[in-house]
Amino acid sequence: MSTDYNDGRVAVITGASSGIGEAAARELAADGYRLALLARRADRVEALAAELGNGALAIEADVTDRDSIVAAAERVKNELGGADVLVNNAGVMLLAPFSSEQRVEIRQMVEVNLLGAMTTTEVFLDQLRDGGGDLVNISSVAGRTARPGSSVYNATKWGLGGWSEALRQELQPDVRVMVIEPGAVATELTDHITHADAKRAAEQLYEEVAITAKASPR
Repeated sequence: MSTDYNDGRVAVITGASSGIGEAAARELAADGYRLALLARRADRVEALAAELGNGALAIEADVTDRDSIVAAAERVKNELGGADVLVNNAGVMLLAPFSSEQRVEIRQMVEVNLLGAMTTTEVFLDQLRDGGGDLVNISSVAGRTARPGSSVYNATKWGLGGWSEALRQELQPDVRVMVIEPGAVATELTDHITHADAKRAAEQLYEEVAITAKASPR
């Protein structure tokens, strides 16, 4: 049930086309938020926005492309009045032993998981400040514990935690900064792993312990 406080507030969610981003969108919509759903897969966010209604915006955007995020922020400002909440959810988990063979995946994880969150926050920060907003960074327990084959993923989540803590102190009281660190959640993360052994191991682990995105504390 929505509340008077939440009705009309605007939440921007990256990586909103599936998994935790989609689940967060549904929860926020049910709580009275107006939504801007950002993702590379336009067809998915368009379908979700149509389903959720209440003026939800579907915006094709890539967190590694600053120009697309700037264009998204302009639409949010012009069509919804600006962001009150930013949920940095977009991320990839390309597990593999650290080696030069994985250099493309290494760069992709850093650019999406860490730099993508920084870019999106930088672009939307003035809107958040204007509304006394909330910045929600979706991290992982991988930001606190490490294991072989996940070193770069760990590094991006560790970095997200350190950056968020500094921002929390820097931006208060104008913007609240929070980090959410779920464990294994049944999303599409494992689908994109390119290293065969790492993919099999991750899929087995997730099959045993993952909760659904709907049940996630995100």
